[in-house]
Amino acid sequence: MNVIKRKLYNYGNKPNFNTDSVAVIKPKSGWQMVDFKELKEYRDLFYFLVWRDIKVLYAQTILGLSWAILHPLVQIVIFTIVFGKVAKVSTEGIPYILFSTVAIIPWTYMSQAMTQSSQSLVQGQHMLGKVYFPRLIFPVTPVLSKLIDFGISMSIILCVMLYYRILPTWNLILFPLFLILMMAIPAGIGMWLSALAIRFRDVKLAMPFVIRMLIYTAPIVYSASSIPETYRIIYSLNPIVGVVEGYRACLLGTPVPWTYICPGIITAAILLISGALYFKRMERVFVDVI
Repeated sequence: MNVIKRKLYNYGNKPNFNTDSVAVIKPKSGWQMVDFKELKEYRDLFYFLVWRDIKVLYAQTILGLSWAILHPLVQIVIFTIVFGKVAKVSTEGIPYILFSTVAIIPWTYMSQAMTQSSQSLVQGQHMLGKVYFPRLIFPVTPVLSKLIDFGISMSIILCVMLYYRILPTWNLILFPLFLILMMAIPAGIGMWLSALAIRFRDVKLAMPFVIRMLIYTAPIVYSASSIPETYRIIYSLNPIVGVVEGYRACLLGTPVPWTYICPGIITAAILLISGALYFKRMERVFVDVI
C-alpha cells in the first residue's frame, strides 16, 4: 500500500494542506542492498530494542545475569565428564576443561543468537504493521544483545586460564577478528531464517533440532585434527569451525589454523551478504504474509 505524505502549512490558527507537495513512498522491488544510512537514523530504536531484550530476558528471575554463567558452565561440566573423563577424547595435550570452555562460550553465544534472531520477526509482528522502520533491526538485535551474556561468560574462560596459568600471547590481537566472525554467523543465518519464518513456521520447530546437530559439526567436544585430512577442506567451510579454532589459538596461544579460519571467513561473508539481500527482497511482503 502506498503512503502519501503532505507538508502542513499553518495560516493563523487554521491548518491547510498544500496538495502541490506530495511524496509517495512505494515498496521497493527486486534485489536491494542494505541502507546503512537509514539504519543509522534509527539507532535510537536499535538501542531501545537491544536494551529491551536484555531486561526482558532476566526480568523477575532470582539469579538474574548469573544465568549467563550458569548455562555454559553446566555444559562445560557435562562435556568434561562425558568426553574428557569417560570417552577420553584427544585434545592435543590441552586439559579437557580448558579445551571445551574456550569452545563452548562462543558456541553458546552463536546458538542463542541464531535461535532468537530466527524468530525475531514472528515475535515482533505486532510492530510490523503499525509504523515504518528498517525491518533489518529485528534479526540483528539479538546478535547485539547476546554480547552482554558473552561478555559475562568470558569470566569462566579467564578463571580457567588463571587456574592453568595460561598467559596471553601475541595471538590475542586477533580477538576482534574472531569476535566479528562470531557475530557475522548468527547475523547472516538469522536474516535468512527470520525472513523464511514469516512464511514457513517450520523454522521454529526445526531450530532446536538444528542447534543440537550443529554442535557436533564443529570441534567443540573433539579436536579438529581428528577429522581425516581428505575431508578437512569441506569441513573448514563450516564457519563455526573457524570461530572455535580461532578462539583456541587466540586465547591459548596455540598456532593459528588459517586453513580452517580462511574458508570459514569466506562462508560467513557469503551468509551475511546473501542473508541481507534476501531479507531486503522479502521485506516488502512481511506485513501482508504475517
